Amino acid sequence: MTADARSDKAGDPRAVDPEYDRHGGFPNFQPAQPGPGFGRFLSAMRRAQDLAVSADPDTDTWERAADLAEELVGLLGPFEAPEGVGPANRVPKLPGAGSLLMPPYKVISFEPDGVELEVTFSRFSVGGNSAVHGGVLPLLFDSVFGMVIHAAGRPISRTAFLHVDYRNVTPTDTVLTARGWVREAQGRKAFVNAELRDPQGRLLAEANGLMIRLLPGQP
Repeated sequence: MTADARSDKAGDPRAVDPEYDRHGGFPNFQPAQPGPGFGRFLSAMRRAQDLAVSADPDTDTWERAADLAEELVGLLGPFEAPEGVGPANRVPKLPGAGSLLMPPYKVISFEPDGVELEVTFSRFSVGGNSAVHGGVLPLLFDSVFGMVIHAAGRPISRTAFLHVDYRNVTPTDTVLTARGWVREAQGRKAFVNAELRDPQGRLLAEANGLMIRLLPGQP
């Protein structure tokens, strides 16, 4: 880690970016408290996603499932809200922060020198032959990069590039460990690294990327 990276972490990010609290032009989303029903809903929807790519019922059952899915859409449709108003991705205590986009993860460590998550992929993320789809891992790593930037106290940033090396097949239904950290910081730039390992410590994939701090007013 460079002295520049350590300095950025040790200092107040507002000294680096006076617009820090305004997040450039990025909304400053706050945690949501939607009530226990939302957690139950997410659990059921995650299972429904798995079944949507694995179930093979008869024709009548598919028709009934379609009726129920359309009924659910009709129930929730009138309550569709803008980003940052609905609770998705704003409930830190729920797996994946309450976002169905993300595989369910739990934050284990959130420190200036790095973050650590436990994450479990399910049937919904399978690409083929029981392996997690390669395109899912960049999604995970990109989210880890964002957490790393926040934990390091750097102003909010956007991903400039993200490179992934696949070392071994990533399994489903296994608690995996994802770690990320700032490797080097240069002004608006933060070079970040991340890795994903199985319970035996075997490296499954690793990533490196560049996160660039937003300018004032930049979306």
